[in-house]
Amino acid sequence: MSLETVMAPHTEGASASEAEGRLERFFSAFEGGRAPLLLLDYDGTLAPFQVDRFKAVPWPGVRERLNAIQKQKKTRLAVVTGRPAAEIAPLLGLDGLIEVWGLHGAERLYPDGRRELERIPEDMERRLEVLRRCLREDSFGGLFEDKLNAAVMHWRGASPEAARAIEERTRALFEPLAHQRGFNLLEFESGLELRAGRDKSGAIEALLAEAREAGPTAFLGDDLTDEKAFCALRGRGLSVLVRRAWRATWAEVWLRPPEELCGFLDRWIAACGG
Repeated sequence: MSLETVMAPHTEGASASEAEGRLERFFSAFEGGRAPLLLLDYDGTLAPFQVDRFKAVPWPGVRERLNAIQKQKKTRLAVVTGRPAAEIAPLLGLDGLIEVWGLHGAERLYPDGRRELERIPEDMERRLEVLRRCLREDSFGGLFEDKLNAAVMHWRGASPEAARAIEERTRALFEPLAHQRGFNLLEFESGLELRAGRDKSGAIEALLAEAREAGPTAFLGDDLTDEKAFCALRGRGLSVLVRRAWRATWAEVWLRPPEELCGFLDRWIAACGG
């Protein structure tokens, strides 16, 4: 599914009463007794973006509420992120271990430390490595991030003129491979990622398939890369856009962090009997 396919006709025009009605219906379903499933993006959703991604700690109040959800032992909690999975636990800083789907779903880190990684064909890996070598030598003034199944270019913090130049050169390098079978070009705020393998919709599908008897399910995300996950959840759970400024989205509810995000987590705790 292309990026253009998942961009939505939803508008900011949905009234506050309509959004509240969706939330009321969602949380009232917790009375059924089945374990709910809470799926969360990290950067931009649980934590504000930082130029240095290793300084991206959660919004105020988020860590305490997620700790409370874990302590209730009623919710299956997982982070679904574009980061390598091992980066999440030190930043999130929860008291208990958490399941993480990293690399947009291509990597899975279980709470007990087991790790699964989706392997890509050798010929695709070779083509990616040629591209990575180019970016290690010249990252166009941006920040190159080397992932196991992808090459990522960031320009967050660059001036508008520099950002345009970095994006143009990155697109010229990425797009020839993006049109080849098995590769995908992911756009996100202040960056591009050329990758192979499963995306966040694949992670959502896998989690839903495992949790056939799960109770109410929600996925919270902020970026364009979360739109496929919102689509995968349609008709099967609540999709929530978490960001300070509105944009078109497939998500059903829009929350501004940190206040409205914390309010949502408070309602989750209360619905679970907290």
